[in-house]
Amino acid sequence: MNQQTLTSSILRKKPIDTIEEENKHSGLFKSLGLWQLTAIGVGGIIGVGIFSLAGLVAHGNGSNPGVGPAVLISFLVAGLASAAAALSYAEFAGMIPRAGSAYTYGYVALGEIIGWFIGWDLLLEYIAIVAVVAIGISGYFDAFLSGIGIHMPAWMTSTVDEGKGGLVNIPAILVCLLVTWILSRGTKTFGRFELIAVGIKVLLIVFIIGLGIFYINTENYNPFMPSGFGPVLAGSATVFFAVFGYDAMSTAAEEAKDGKKHMPKAIVLSLVIAMLLYVAATLVLTGMQNYKDINPTAGFASAFTGVGLPVIATIISVFAVLSILTVMLTFLLGVTRVWFTMSRDGLLPTWFAKTDRHGTPQRVTWIAGITSALLAGVFPIKAVADLTNIGILAAFVVVCVAVIVFRYTKPGAPRTFRLPLMPLVPAFGVLASGFLMTQLPWDTWLRFGAWLAIGLAIYFGYGRRHSLMNPLSPRHQEHARLDSGS
Repeated sequence: MNQQTLTSSILRKKPIDTIEEENKHSGLFKSLGLWQLTAIGVGGIIGVGIFSLAGLVAHGNGSNPGVGPAVLISFLVAGLASAAAALSYAEFAGMIPRAGSAYTYGYVALGEIIGWFIGWDLLLEYIAIVAVVAIGISGYFDAFLSGIGIHMPAWMTSTVDEGKGGLVNIPAILVCLLVTWILSRGTKTFGRFELIAVGIKVLLIVFIIGLGIFYINTENYNPFMPSGFGPVLAGSATVFFAVFGYDAMSTAAEEAKDGKKHMPKAIVLSLVIAMLLYVAATLVLTGMQNYKDINPTAGFASAFTGVGLPVIATIISVFAVLSILTVMLTFLLGVTRVWFTMSRDGLLPTWFAKTDRHGTPQRVTWIAGITSALLAGVFPIKAVADLTNIGILAAFVVVCVAVIVFRYTKPGAPRTFRLPLMPLVPAFGVLASGFLMTQLPWDTWLRFGAWLAIGLAIYFGYGRRHSLMNPLSPRHQEHARLDSGS
């Protein structure tokens, strides 16, 4: 194959006008309305960011100094970068209501190789997100048991790297398997559970903020930025994990009753609701307790214990476990839908694209769930969080670039939402996301590079030849026969 043929094959783009027809035969059920979609978005954004990462970044760890009350700025910086990407996602979601999210947007606007890299990237990142959230739940579950006088042995509640005498995080493994089972029951069941659980979560956070205000000691805000601005920016790269749940929610576009109308609204609504709660919660957390005393894995539980309210701390630990479950559900949904879509497009074996009577791709659901359980059982929370962030930031860069390219190459494509100040907003998203990527440690870049290298080998060994867009592939020829009625 000559260079020109190779280049044209890897840069081929998925036609936008074929997507509507594909959606009709996907096997996925359309059962999600606006508020269920918004709940999935809020469920993916709010959770471990408030209940675990806020305390982790404020307190610091061995390699990262605590940023103290300035964790608020970390969230705002991450939120600004995320908002630019969110508007880009909203424009694409209004045009292309298809499972796959950033993978599909990159494929349509920039070509197959870019779509592949982002899809392959998201498979790892979403699985890792499920794992890091499970680790956060494990911390609150341990805090809850300690509050009622039950102390679990260290070997089964932490990993070797945490230095607590642990071997494997069994609670984190079990919660991954529980969430996998819930998602396997079908999108309609999952949507109802998510709506109820997110409602409980928001009420819990409002309760925490409302009660915590009365126990704020303003002396805890001094110094506001104890370690300088550099660690605050590095902290924003870590807490970025907490502000992009709408990305995974957009993978459910094919299961929305009216994706073109509801997806853009749900994306914007979920981010606005989440950021308002984050700002208030971080102010309360760092005002109730000196940042040096905050428990980095169960921040609010330690804060209420510190002000003499251990019963409230126990209640928070119970409901934190329930509310963080919604984050896991959102991102596990995300990885299964990206995997499903890549398989349907022929870039991965079609064996993964089979759905059952619930309209659920059971095979990828259980494979992803078990993999996340293994990650959660053996890796510390910060290493997994950084790994997820670099992948999502890379996806955000691609989506922001893609929305600019698509606006000028396909100006007549019907859009139910148009992001403002084109191209300034998506350009800011590219710069902000790229900058946050530079704040992540070198070993995270190394792991990310290794994963992409594996993906490149799989693409050229399998995906490019079997792609539905390749006229010589068995998948393309099979579809051609079906279209001709033979």
